[in-house]
Amino acid sequence: MGKWIVAIPVHFTLVIGLLSACGGEPATPPVAAPTASSTPSSSATIPPTPSLNPTPTPSPTTAKASPTPSPTTATAAPTPSPTPSKTPTPTPELSSPAGEALAALTVGKAGSGEDYDRDTQFGGWADPDDNGCDARNDILARDLTNPVSIDGCTITSGTLSDPYTGTTINFERGPATSSDVQIDHVVALGNAWIAGADRLTQDNRVALANDPLNLLAVDGPTNGSKSAQDAAEWLPPNTSFRCEYVALQIAVKTRYDLFVTAPEKQAMTEVLAGCPDQELPEAGPIPQLPATTPEPPAPEPVEPQPPAPAEPALPGGDVYYENCAAARAAGAAPIYIGQPGYRAGLDRGGEEGVACED
Repeated sequence: MGKWIVAIPVHFTLVIGLLSACGGEPATPPVAAPTASSTPSSSATIPPTPSLNPTPTPSPTTAKASPTPSPTTATAAPTPSPTPSKTPTPTPELSSPAGEALAALTVGKAGSGEDYDRDTQFGGWADPDDNGCDARNDILARDLTNPVSIDGCTITSGTLSDPYTGTTINFERGPATSSDVQIDHVVALGNAWIAGADRLTQDNRVALANDPLNLLAVDGPTNGSKSAQDAAEWLPPNTSFRCEYVALQIAVKTRYDLFVTAPEKQAMTEVLAGCPDQELPEAGPIPQLPATTPEPPAPEPVEPQPPAPAEPALPGGDVYYENCAAARAAGAAPIYIGQPGYRAGLDRGGEEGVACED
């Protein structure tokens, strides 16, 4: 019992000391009196001084409630966005004379061209200015530098500054060289036919084919690559000439009331956007060519004539040619007076003494 009696005061003494320390004044712990005992025993154990900032006793661990899962919602497949359509290129407004003329042209759908026949529908080279020379040689004389002619019409040589390629070509007439320079129809006749020329009269089509406004001397191979294509399909490789080229086409189509297709008009518009002041080319009047199909004169009444006496045979044999074609086929033309086969009926000159000379 004495052991517990001694331990209790010591415990209370420590508690009182701690309370005094908290109160601001240090307390001197009393010296514990030794415990009398005949048998040595362990001293009373002094518990460790509690920390001035005791660690709070952790509260019992509370199980953290897991969030209640929300009901699973079916995710809808995303709706694919529509494929963006190509934004059309805005058509620039053109205020130039060429642009205004283009805007006035009718837009139509080109024909198939299956019924196109150049020779039948447009004829060959004519003489639009009635100067005795055909349109081909007139254009060579106009477009070549230093043209040379042997007869006042036929151009045999000259120098061409080709507008389609920007190159210089020395032209020499001949079987192997004449095709180096060709006369191009700026609005190709095949294109004209499918763009309204099928409604023109034959005379107007011949005028279109021989109109200097629609003709240019150009590099032959390049002209071949163009063929009958319109501006949506072909433009001159020489880009510096494209504005003038398109203006020429517009002028020709305006003059002969031809139409353009929608792609053709768009291509022309894009070219002219680069030359906002482009003029239309100057042009003379539409060629007034002689009617290609004149009305035949009414036949005059012919009185019956007695048969003509047979021509006397000429010295030299019994050779007879029914006409000059027969003479040429036999290799006998021309036939001079006195030669076998000559007769006055084959001599158109009458006084020259030469039959079937041309």
